[in-house]
Amino acid sequence: MNIPGIKGCWEKTGGLFYFARMCSKIRLQAAGTLPPDYFDYLGTGFDGRTCRYLWVKYEDVKAQVLAGKSDAEVLEWCFQNGRRLNDEEILIYNSFMSKRGWHDDESDEFIPGLIKKYGFKDDGSVLTDFDVIEMDEGRWRPDMWHEAWNPAQP
Repeated sequence: MNIPGIKGCWEKTGGLFYFARMCSKIRLQAAGTLPPDYFDYLGTGFDGRTCRYLWVKYEDVKAQVLAGKSDAEVLEWCFQNGRRLNDEEILIYNSFMSKRGWHDDESDEFIPGLIKKYGFKDDGSVLTDFDVIEMDEGRWRPDMWHEAWNPAQP
């Protein structure tokens, strides 16, 4: 589903994958342009994991986003009011988030169920939650991860 204005999972803010996507979903919901299919996972799923990892509450992050702050400003707020991540903690977060669904408890049923639900070709190329999201929203390429993990990318 193509959703104008929604950011992808691989986009980085302060080195973190996914954070920009969470902020964009908050903005889109406030504008009334986020599809209702996305409402159940606002503040839960990867949004919730991100907030818990940063030691902040989703509702507080939402308030910062809706106050008009940029993604980078909201992340800095999280660092000041939750915890500041070092390079290794960012690596751990990015590794977990980007590989969720690959060789874990979602591999046998959840990911295959989503592949079937969305009618994706079951050829072994869709392995993770990020793959499912990016494919569903029309951004997916088999090598997206390589560019995202490039240390030269902000």
